[in-house]
Amino acid sequence: MKAEKIIELENIVKIYKLGKIEVAALKGITLTISRGEFVAIMGPSGSGKSTLMNIIGCLDTPTSGNYYLHGQLVSDLSDDKLAHIRNREIGFVFQTFNLLPRYTSLENIALPLVYAGIRKKEREARALAMLELVDLLEWKDHRPNELSGGQRQKIAIARALINSPSIIIADEPTGNLDSESAKDVMQLFQKIHAQGNTILLVTHNEEIALYAKRLIRIKDGQILSDLSVEKTKLHQE
Repeated sequence: MKAEKIIELENIVKIYKLGKIEVAALKGITLTISRGEFVAIMGPSGSGKSTLMNIIGCLDTPTSGNYYLHGQLVSDLSDDKLAHIRNREIGFVFQTFNLLPRYTSLENIALPLVYAGIRKKEREARALAMLELVDLLEWKDHRPNELSGGQRQKIAIARALINSPSIIIADEPTGNLDSESAKDVMQLFQKIHAQGNTILLVTHNEEIALYAKRLIRIKDGQILSDLSVEKTKLHQE
């Protein structure tokens, strides 16, 4: 049985205008990602990888080209439908965690459910289940300033998972972490992937990228290579 295509990009171009100057951040990206894949997108600063993630996450629109999400042409979707996708279909994890300082771990994780109109009792039950998944149940009443960087990122990951999104997008999720915490967080992503989640990881770090199953390298807005991590490792040996 063929894996379902979740993301299909056809010749995606993104041009930014800076005064009279035009800068091409993406120069014709064509890419397909299937359900259940764990894909790392790797490239140096300025390569276009974050622009690509913003387009995939429906946070930005391409200048030209087609983007199909679950078979739907994204440019045809209404603003309400796009907002629904960002809230329910895609779970975002950022380098800076983006936790609310006055909220406890439990409250931070449950926040997307507040926006979704879920009742308090169910919100708490689902947030507790997420805390258990990330092994931080005993930290449920702690606020972000009482947690380590690694723990904060795990809370952010739990929050990204709370709506059972079809895609997790992680943009430099280990960028603010020490090597031990980074390893811990990446092992959590592997655990989440093993449960059937589709994960897109953006990183400039080779060591972090190799936790994925597929590695796409981009430079100057173009795909340089698209290989399984196993083949990438063989090339390095």
